[in-house]
Amino acid sequence: MTTKLTSGGTLPALTLPLVQGGEITLGKTTSSGAWLIVIVYRGLHCPLCNKYLKRLEELREGFTKANAELVAVSGDPLEKAKTMVSRNGLNFPIAYGLSVEQMRELGLYISAPRNADETDRPFAEPGTFALNANGRLHLIEISNTPFNRADLAELLDTVEWIQENDYPIRGTL
Repeated sequence: MTTKLTSGGTLPALTLPLVQGGEITLGKTTSSGAWLIVIVYRGLHCPLCNKYLKRLEELREGFTKANAELVAVSGDPLEKAKTMVSRNGLNFPIAYGLSVEQMRELGLYISAPRNADETDRPFAEPGTFALNANGRLHLIEISNTPFNRADLAELLDTVEWIQENDYPIRGTL
């Protein structure tokens, strides 16, 4: 059963390994008091994901200046996640090994591979979660296709604007 996350709520406390070593627990506040932007990507097999994460890397410094930490997450195994990092020159944390059960806990759409050439396992469709400094979900964006995702430059502008204007969490009723 897929969970519907609540605006103003928290992400489930899912602990995932990082390509760079160590692990991250989603749903916890950051140690620095920063926002946490969680980008769920389909996997190495997806050309749009490669392009998307490369664009996120280009904007990484802007997110840092906006006091927002980044992490990208997929169901890929370690080797595919490592390839995603090296292929796209990514310098932000990449978590891997998201299980189908964890995908459901995050309220994500899940797809089966079209064929063995695409990938060898079910994978999450894209999702973006922005947790404010209090660890509350300020933005939730999920898609059932690879084509419909948050515009990353707009996401950066939005995070900055929310912080500067003390804009409340919306969609709580």
